[in-house]
Amino acid sequence: MLLGIDVGGTHTDAVLIDDGGIRGTFKTPTDHLDLLASVRGVLDWVAAEGDPFDIERVNLSTTLTTNAIVEGMTEEVGMFVVGGPGIDPHTFQLCRHFHVFGGATDHRGSVTRDFDRSAARAAADACEADGVRAFAAVSKFSPRNPAVEDALAEIIGQRADVVTRGHAVTGRLGFPRRLATAYFNSAVWRRFNEFAFAVEQGLRERGIRAKVNILKADGGTMPLSRAKSLPVESILSGPAASVMGIVSMCDIALDSLILDIGGTTTDIALFIGGAPLMEKEGITIGSYPTLVRGLLTTSIGVGGDSAISMLGEQVFVGPRRKGPCLCAGGAHPGLMDAFNHLGEATLGDVAASRAGIERLAAAHSVQPDWLAAKAVEAAVKAIHEACRDLVRRINERPVYTLHELIDGRRVVPKKVYLMGGPAQVMKLRLFKAFGLSVSVPKNFDVANAVGAALTRTTTSVELFADTEKRRMYVPSLDVSRVIEAGYSLADAERDARRALLGSLRQEGIPVREENLETTQAESFNMVVDGYPAGRNIRVACQIRPGILHRYKALLGRLC
Repeated sequence: MLLGIDVGGTHTDAVLIDDGGIRGTFKTPTDHLDLLASVRGVLDWVAAEGDPFDIERVNLSTTLTTNAIVEGMTEEVGMFVVGGPGIDPHTFQLCRHFHVFGGATDHRGSVTRDFDRSAARAAADACEADGVRAFAAVSKFSPRNPAVEDALAEIIGQRADVVTRGHAVTGRLGFPRRLATAYFNSAVWRRFNEFAFAVEQGLRERGIRAKVNILKADGGTMPLSRAKSLPVESILSGPAASVMGIVSMCDIALDSLILDIGGTTTDIALFIGGAPLMEKEGITIGSYPTLVRGLLTTSIGVGGDSAISMLGEQVFVGPRRKGPCLCAGGAHPGLMDAFNHLGEATLGDVAASRAGIERLAAAHSVQPDWLAAKAVEAAVKAIHEACRDLVRRINERPVYTLHELIDGRRVVPKKVYLMGGPAQVMKLRLFKAFGLSVSVPKNFDVANAVGAALTRTTTSVELFADTEKRRMYVPSLDVSRVIEAGYSLADAERDARRALLGSLRQEGIPVREENLETTQAESFNMVVDGYPAGRNIRVACQIRPGILHRYKALLGRLC
């Protein structure tokens, strides 16, 4: 049996799934001051629902790391950077304790100039004196040679609770993106690990000894043990859960829009030919592009609890949420109160919704019916415009699905899928706005938890080889060995696949080899002083995100 838990911005949802389908569902308000309390509520429900020993796998999606960044609750990070020739690293300064040291590593991984170690020690002392305990060490071309980052980490030493080395986060090239990825990993490390420790403790207390995974931005999961060192991968796991929920619940074949309307936000995704789109180069966090692979989604501040406000004669819904809407015991009118007032819904305390809308209308000298109607129109318009903008942006450039590059094909959505608590209430309104078929699957209100529960473990590795230096690296696994001069691209593909499969199996994660794919395979001849000097080889492979093979019989049966 599987347990899926989605710790969302408004509610924490959970589902129990066995071979026959969804066995039970649970929903509780998310306690933002104590996210663990929300998870404990789920675990208490599980304990009351049946034998916890029947649970073989627990998958979590959480807004914890995303909210920490959005709310400015990240930890101060000491960034230790060695750039070399080219763009000044200060151009990408991410924090106050941002230290750049002289030194350089070339594109083949040769250290051409050592960095200033005395300056690095002085910077480490300064960070320690200022109470900094989280660090990141990043150097240019570190996937080709991690020696500089390793030396920086050694200098930082016992001053740090965590040092994120850029090459260990990702073996992909892209210095500015690797800077941002390493920074955010350390910035959310402590908060995520406190949460992970508490979850593990809660599971032990209730006798649940299942494997525990965290949903990643790319729609796959990773073991909680690995996520503790790479919490940056869990950023945007909420929207990823939305996409995987629809993938697992519905058989999508057409170009379609996916809308997850929660209490705080609406997450939007686009499927092309039945497959979700990917941010192949990496998601953007704030204004910083990273190397974290993720599903292509966008979010707007419109949800069931989004606060209604007026400025002059203009009615706004969101982006702020002032707690639950009135019908759920809150203190300020929200979008669901407007639906209640119009008689299009009967959620919670309808009388409280009517009274609150009437008070807000009186304060602005307008009619309550007019205010409620304008609020609903504003929400629907915002969602519709955000979807049109996403489609327009997709049609302006090549994009990638989980399976292939899409270039030159115009995307025209033919269907809309809705999920989230307000989905059923908003179905007719969105049908009128889009003029498209709108589908609301069964269990729409816990679709994120379903997606989390059924998603298989995924990961990727990058391999680099230099035949002149006779050296091969898999940076993310800290693998390095001597190779023969005749080492070929085929050899590199074989070794990359073996390294990936071996690392997963070592952790006890079952893997089906047909889910493994090579995403990059390149070999470049190198020339030195006009003569051939070996080959530079790059291979990347991954386990594709998708639904656990054992549960594929459920696909399409839950929609």
